[in-house]
Amino acid sequence: MEKSDFLSVLSSYRNLLWPVIEIYLKKTSHFTGAGKIDQKYQPLIDFHSQMVSDYPQRKGKYLRPSLLMLTAQAMGVSLEKTLHTAAAMQLSEDWILNHDDIEDSSLQRRGRPTLHRIYGLELAINAGDALHALTWHVLNDNILTLGPSQTEKINDEFFSIINRTILGQTIEIKWTKENKNDLTEDDIYLILESKTGYYTISGPMRLGAILAKATPDQLESIYRFGLYLGRSFQIIDDLLDLTSDFSGQKKQKGNDVYEGKKTLIIIHLLHHIDSKNKEELLRILSLSRSQKKASDIKWVIQKMAEFGSLDYAKTKAQEFAKKASQIFDTELLFLSTEPYRSQLRSAIEFIINRQH
Repeated sequence: MEKSDFLSVLSSYRNLLWPVIEIYLKKTSHFTGAGKIDQKYQPLIDFHSQMVSDYPQRKGKYLRPSLLMLTAQAMGVSLEKTLHTAAAMQLSEDWILNHDDIEDSSLQRRGRPTLHRIYGLELAINAGDALHALTWHVLNDNILTLGPSQTEKINDEFFSIINRTILGQTIEIKWTKENKNDLTEDDIYLILESKTGYYTISGPMRLGAILAKATPDQLESIYRFGLYLGRSFQIIDDLLDLTSDFSGQKKQKGNDVYEGKKTLIIIHLLHHIDSKNKEELLRILSLSRSQKKASDIKWVIQKMAEFGSLDYAKTKAQEFAKKASQIFDTELLFLSTEPYRSQLRSAIEFIINRQH
């Protein structure tokens, strides 16, 4: 399957899942019973609903919920039984990105200004909280189709995913604030495993497998697959941050350098740049986002190319994708129902060859 075909798969799942998410978004402005609000305050409710729905309405690729639904269907689960868990997975991405944008002082999200730049920090945080609450409400509605026992297993896994993701964010923010420049590759992989390997790849797939009542060994194999494919995914993402405008959706390259994030690329550069240039690199890295100039970022990217950091990252991304492919072909044979297995297989090529 070609990359463009997998984009079509993502698009089809997005179109299928969006009406479900849209129904739940309306619940954030529906107040009844003890929580009923006087009609005269309807404009405030409408404002709240507009703000809360902003990121979901921008719609991302829907990679995570698509992996979830494909995995479940590859193990024989009906599509209907995946919808609540998949919708919750996508909603979690929207509130996590919202809070992540605030923590990183990001300027854009999906081609538009970030929510905090539109409404301010306080309201943006509150909108993220509303989506967070809605996520768990959607998950709990699994009980309608799955029953209490399986719903509890899904909720437990979902908590594990979110808990590990937030830990990864804590570590990354702490090291960024400390401007920690002596990190190892293993340190970087700790962040990648938490924020990408589990949350983006193996977590959604494990949720789909749990819907199919997978064995512990099957779930462990999925985790290992996601560990390597997640590393590849994030390294590619970091490379694109330096080299791509995300098909016109992003105006500023080098956001990770602006934000002071420590990626595999910057760590490689720190370890391989010559002493003559290292002093200037450390000076730039010590600056706050507002203090860094476009010329500083351009200089850092040039040095990444000059000292082989970009090529090194590309090589590592390919190595990890190859390991993921080997696990998929030898250990994930239980993902057997077609066309879903082939579509999952094509996700590997999509991730390493994507341009945004």
